[in-house]
Amino acid sequence: MATQTKMPVVPITELEQSAFCQTEEDLESKSLIEEFAVGVKWQRIPKKYLGLSPKLLAGRIQSAKKLLGQKVVILGHHYQRDEVIQFADYTGDSFKLSEYAASQTDAEHIIFCGVHFMAETADILTDNSQNVILPNMTAGCSMADMAITDDVLDCWDDLNSVLKRQIVTPITYMNSTADIKSLCGENDGVVCTSSNAKKTFEWALKKQGKILFLPDQHLGRNTASRMGVSNDEMIVWDPFKPLGGNSEEDINKSKIILWKGHCSVHTRFTLKQINSARDKHNDVKVIVHPECTPDVVDNADLYGSTEFIINEVVNAKPGSTWAIGTEINLVNRLAKENQDKNIFCLDSIVCPCATMYRIHPAYLLWMLENLVENNPTNVVKVASKTKENARKALDLMLSLS
Repeated sequence: MATQTKMPVVPITELEQSAFCQTEEDLESKSLIEEFAVGVKWQRIPKKYLGLSPKLLAGRIQSAKKLLGQKVVILGHHYQRDEVIQFADYTGDSFKLSEYAASQTDAEHIIFCGVHFMAETADILTDNSQNVILPNMTAGCSMADMAITDDVLDCWDDLNSVLKRQIVTPITYMNSTADIKSLCGENDGVVCTSSNAKKTFEWALKKQGKILFLPDQHLGRNTASRMGVSNDEMIVWDPFKPLGGNSEEDINKSKIILWKGHCSVHTRFTLKQINSARDKHNDVKVIVHPECTPDVVDNADLYGSTEFIINEVVNAKPGSTWAIGTEINLVNRLAKENQDKNIFCLDSIVCPCATMYRIHPAYLLWMLENLVENNPTNVVKVASKTKENARKALDLMLSLS
């Protein structure tokens, strides 16, 4: 049993977020040398790409993509900057993109313009002969980085020691590493997305045991609350404290054990912002992501996954007003593509997802030109045993959907 207090570490990806916050509506890309000037710690890239303007990069990306043809598929997450999304063959949320990757059996190379855990998931679901490529290997995820494998294993050991023979089902959000997905698969657990978290909770609670939910405490609490689980039945596990900062009695009484993790983008949204939006627009609909804090979700008109948000806004009546609590690149894109509606971000200070922002078009060009030279770079490969157990947890998720 872990008894020592550890020193908490804030992921560098979360610290970088403020470097790109601004009050302007558009987040236009600059050359890499200009973006590096704020002191970010991104993957090193050959000097010849550093000073290229977005316009020059775009022309060379188009040329390289044309040369490679059907050998390459480019996937773009909804939170990517427009200068990258324009080259995506397919856009979507993390799991939708991984499913699409698995269907592209003719492609030799899949370039995943997202973050590391997404590329890992795509590798788990695709054929071993295919390469899944992440343009910038330092594009991690601050939330996933909050659930470090050794810390989760310590937690698992502690829970088994305290709870003896009681059933604990590990459920991990898609936004987690392959190692954490594998731990769930190995221990009769499951993976979930923001859209099917409720179904996985229902399945797990039928076992008459407890749930360990990783790594986003807010998605876990929001999901459990709407299933009738009280706050008294939920505890938060802080990996930097003995027993997660809980007593053995608290652990035994709990029904849901929430890992102390969060999304640095979605926790920026506040009840004050919701009230301000309603003061300014009496007809506004507030829609937020379930990674937001419970008070924000409780006071929004609607909440749901990225795909849910997109569908609700796109299919809304012309002239309607929407205040959206999710990543700014997606909000801006929705506003541009739905000009018959008034669409704006709840947060007036524009902050992109710092990890997604690391996929600069220069990195995409670097990957493509290396492939033209038959030199695949930044290939993401998950170890076979990890892949096997993680696939088990993912397949179970699909069977519950």
